Amino acid sequence: MYTPDGTKQGGKREIDVELNLVPFIDLMSTCICFLLITAVWTQVSMIQIGSSIYGKKTSTGQVEQPTREQVNLKIDISRQGYTVRIGKQSLKIPKVADQFDQAALMNELKNIKARYPEKSDGIISLTDEIKYDELIKGMDSLMLSGFPEIAIATQGIN
Repeated sequence: MYTPDGTKQGGKREIDVELNLVPFIDLMSTCICFLLITAVWTQVSMIQIGSSIYGKKTSTGQVEQPTREQVNLKIDISRQGYTVRIGKQSLKIPKVADQFDQAALMNELKNIKARYPEKSDGIISLTDEIKYDELIKGMDSLMLSGFPEIAIATQGIN
């Protein structure tokens, strides 16, 4: 306390509070680094899908009929094997010795690419009991056959 003339009374020290901000800055810099690292990984793990796989609406609200290159190519993966659908045509590729016949799938996809050279997209779907590895193999088959724009659908979509 001070006396009316401005001198200290009682010999007490003046309280000088200093807030140490170094630990707070360390914590915030760690949080920012963690945020930046995880943000990059979420972008890498996303599968980029092009435009809609179905007919597009015009400005009048009508849906255009798909052209030849917009005909849907779909691969269904089930316990029995592959089912390749292009438009309304369907071809079953059964398992061989309890293994998926990826060579036959590649041959069929190459035949489709020869018939539809302008087509670059495909849909792949699988049932819940199929391993994720088979999805990756199917995606690889589409990529190697010339269909780089891949969409993943649930089994129920036709």
